[in-house]
Amino acid sequence: MFVNLSACGIRVIPLQKNKVEASLAEVGNQYKRRTDLVPNLVNTVKGYAKHERETLQAVIDARAKATQTNFSAANQINTETFAQFQKAQTELSSALSRLMVVVEKYPDLKASENFRDLQAQLEGTENRIAIARRRYIEDVRVFNNYVTVIPHSWTNSLFFKFEKMPQFEISESEKQTPEVQF
Repeated sequence: MFVNLSACGIRVIPLQKNKVEASLAEVGNQYKRRTDLVPNLVNTVKGYAKHERETLQAVIDARAKATQTNFSAANQINTETFAQFQKAQTELSSALSRLMVVVEKYPDLKASENFRDLQAQLEGTENRIAIARRRYIEDVRVFNNYVTVIPHSWTNSLFFKFEKMPQFEISESEKQTPEVQF
């Protein structure tokens, strides 16, 4: 009997749920890293681009919103909180994209070695976020399959009653190519 239960997901479903929660925590960790890095980037750019206050203010405001949205693995099933968290991160990504366009428009900003270092760190952070999100998406896909596809779904409905977990969704603004004008 134990062999039959283990083959139907009695262990796998909770293990996969834990993996999803760990993946989500890593996504949060990478967003936190970005949030910590942005003030340094902004302060460096401020010294070189006083005339671009509006763009820098958008980054500061977006970062403030991103840090105000509380999100943890414990409440990740709450679709509303998840959507608020994702919206705040999207706004920060958008503001950072505009900042990078400013950098492209004003090449003299690139002359600063510190700015190049911070730009490389920001790019690395964005790559880490993308990797963490991709891992989370894959872990959620596997978990959702366990809780919705037979025979594991039978085990889930009898013992756990876990719901499908939400995936990251791409907003319309994220789907559009940034426009660069000189």
